Amino acid sequence: MSISDRDLEKLDISKIQSGLQQGDFSSEELIKLYLAAIKKDKTNAFISVNENAIVEAKQADQQRKTGDDRSLLGVPIAIKDILVTKDVPTTGASKILADYTPDFSATAIARLQEKGMVILGKTNCDEFAMGGSNEYSAFGPVLNPHDSSRVSGGSSGGSAAAVAGFLAPVALGTDTGGSIRQPASFCGVVGIKPSYGRVSRYGSMAMTSSLDQIGPITKTVKDAAILLKAMAGVDELDATTAQKPVPNYLLAIENGDPKKLKIGIPKEYFSDKLNPEIKEAITKQINLLKTKGFKIKEVSLPNIDYSLAAYYLLMPAEVSSNMSRFDGLLYGLSAKSNMTLDEWYKEVRTSGFGAEVKRRIMLGTYILSAGYYDAYYKRAQKVRTLIKQDFKKVFQEVDVLLTPATPSTAFKLGDKVDDPLEMYLADIFTVGANVAGICGLVLPIGQDKNSLPIGMQLLANSFEEEKIFTLGHFIENNQ
Repeated sequence: MSISDRDLEKLDISKIQSGLQQGDFSSEELIKLYLAAIKKDKTNAFISVNENAIVEAKQADQQRKTGDDRSLLGVPIAIKDILVTKDVPTTGASKILADYTPDFSATAIARLQEKGMVILGKTNCDEFAMGGSNEYSAFGPVLNPHDSSRVSGGSSGGSAAAVAGFLAPVALGTDTGGSIRQPASFCGVVGIKPSYGRVSRYGSMAMTSSLDQIGPITKTVKDAAILLKAMAGVDELDATTAQKPVPNYLLAIENGDPKKLKIGIPKEYFSDKLNPEIKEAITKQINLLKTKGFKIKEVSLPNIDYSLAAYYLLMPAEVSSNMSRFDGLLYGLSAKSNMTLDEWYKEVRTSGFGAEVKRRIMLGTYILSAGYYDAYYKRAQKVRTLIKQDFKKVFQEVDVLLTPATPSTAFKLGDKVDDPLEMYLADIFTVGANVAGICGLVLPIGQDKNSLPIGMQLLANSFEEEKIFTLGHFIENNQ
């Protein structure tokens, strides 16, 4: 039996594992098909491909013949270009790092490679993960695979488009305020933001260190569980990783009883900001769960409406600090050698950073400046504490929260790019999970009248990913 490009649409990790183990196709054949699809791609999902991918696939095939039974051996994956990858160009979708090739890999990537995964290439994203539409990339916007006139979502739009467009079976993204979940919703795939501290951030280009998390983008909830289990856990290179054991998420999916989970519907998420078609689709899911015997109750998160404002004070403040490392002295874009240091910084950063990055640096520097720190940053931290307390309280009443993922389906290219406030409002339903550090999963539940995907979000308390996997898998298979 052989495999063709028409089969790529059907392939998830389980089908790839089965095909490789039974000899229906080789990893080399599979990688070549994906690389050919990437070459023909019209969505601009990839910035670069891994030139060693075919060699690595051949090695995986040889290892399998010698008895290597690693479950992910030879399985392809795409990586968001914000994650440092050894010997593969890693740009952050920025001109300032256009020629940067690292000599080490992010811990999450290294763990997946240790289990035999083969990197296809690096996916496009908003520059340094700053954006909600993937229009702020130095390499051009990523188009939505369902409608090329619309955005793929940001900042992990390339990873979501790659999975939705059958250019990769699975991918990695990062989520600071919704950057996995929002593009997953817009592109009709599954995306999970793990709890803060569940996955090592070592090797991820820091945007907002207290909010960033690496997570999977996949076709199925099961695939997301497989990838998260493979890369999660304590890392001595990242002091923020939690000293907590990583559960077997597949057991939660296979053996967990979803009907034991009490579901909460936070009333604040169903305001007039929500598109009526999305509200109707989610209400349909809620009613379906009720008919299946689930316990569902309305709950309240009284401070959640302040999460967007708090986020857009905390995030740029940390951006201002983190972006200072990019000066063109050791790596990346350089300036003329006959400049003073101040002239050098000005030249490198003016030509290297895009408009959105500059906007956030300036905003963050202002927030942290003398006389404004207490009024903005410190107050936002206090609001953050209140939001955390709201979630802690509500999770004493219910196990999982069910909410919209986005206020609308994918919007048109250019609609919000010149209006930062409108762009920021696209994160209104996702930022709360980052501010509180809890976990969130988005999965597709239908389409709107324009045949654009509608996503639904499940939230659970910190380090309780197994609950959203259990419920998400049930919903996925009972629509």
